[in-house]
Amino acid sequence: MTDTTDDRAGTHEEAHGGGLGARLNWLRAGVLGANDGVVSTAGIVVGVAGATDERAALLTAGLAGLLAGSMSMAAGEYVSVSTQRDSEKAALAQETRELREQPEAELAELAALLSARGLSTEVAREAAEQLTERDALRAHARVELNIDPDDLTDPWRAAGASFVSFTLGALLPLLAIVLPPASWRLPVTVVSVLVALALTGWGSARLGTAPPRPAVLRNVAGGALAMAVTYGVGSLLGAAGV
Repeated sequence: MTDTTDDRAGTHEEAHGGGLGARLNWLRAGVLGANDGVVSTAGIVVGVAGATDERAALLTAGLAGLLAGSMSMAAGEYVSVSTQRDSEKAALAQETRELREQPEAELAELAALLSARGLSTEVAREAAEQLTERDALRAHARVELNIDPDDLTDPWRAAGASFVSFTLGALLPLLAIVLPPASWRLPVTVVSVLVALALTGWGSARLGTAPPRPAVLRNVAGGALAMAVTYGVGSLLGAAGV
């Protein structure tokens, strides 16, 4: 019975700690990158389209927005995840010191944490002892800190994911504004952007087990507002000859 309890405790922590956390981190980086790529690039090219219909100007503005945005997203994600990784490593170092200096207190703390999650006092103590014998740092990292020591957040992977997702998102409005004939550019871009935002909103909600309708409405409304504002500004500037 004790082995089964031990395995269930470890499996619970892996399923609800490392797996879901990593999944949500990747989801966050990918969805934010794609959404930002679609919305920001669409805002740029639609704004320029309000002032001019020259393909060269639209392509230049779109490419500049794509490159600047993708680099900015990657750099921001790298800094953010690096800070998170530093915090995780510091927490693990502190836990290592505490395990070395006060092992009995740490064992009691682990047992209390397991007991708080529904195990009886006796079973929690026995499970804590077995987990400590197997790998004390891993047990405390997962149960107490919700960290997997073998799978710390990787800033380079997060930066790369943001760069790629932003670029893929930005390519949609860029191609939609430069490929069709002049009279079709604006409607094709607006429709394709709104459809893309609806899909990313639906996908993010489904993967995150959230209701899709609010996410879709937020994405579509935000994108439509951004394009309307930038197009209005571009039209005013174009009419003024700026």
